[in-house]
Amino acid sequence: MIAKVFSFPIRVYYEDTDSGRIVYYANYLKFAERARTELLRSNGFDHGRLARDHGIGFAVRHCSADYKRPAVLDDALEVRTSVTAVGGASMDMNQTVCRDGTVLVDMKIKLASIDRQGAPKRIPADLRTAMQELCMTADNENIEREQ
Repeated sequence: MIAKVFSFPIRVYYEDTDSGRIVYYANYLKFAERARTELLRSNGFDHGRLARDHGIGFAVRHCSADYKRPAVLDDALEVRTSVTAVGGASMDMNQTVCRDGTVLVDMKIKLASIDRQGAPKRIPADLRTAMQELCMTADNENIEREQ
């Protein structure tokens, strides 16, 4: 089976950098958040509708980031997102931030589906099905990029 990777372009702006014009480490988390939001939107699910129609939102339960190389002002980056597991009220994703195909940051993310009070809430069936279709399998060698 082929893993589906969602690709989201990002440009590094001055506001993303520190005094040395290098991307401040926490901003990679913002880049990853934007990519996850657009992954949902590209599959017909936006955060506003999920909150309104299903009473859910997503919170990052766990995040690990391996910073390999810096990005700098004006770099054109790509955030690649792969769904690796979907549970009843959680999703796991791998996200990489790349420049010209070189991985700069490698992140592992666990999202929790929560209600308005912050308690776990099941992911709606249609969203769960859509995300399961994007899941990676054990065959990580074949990767297909989708935009």
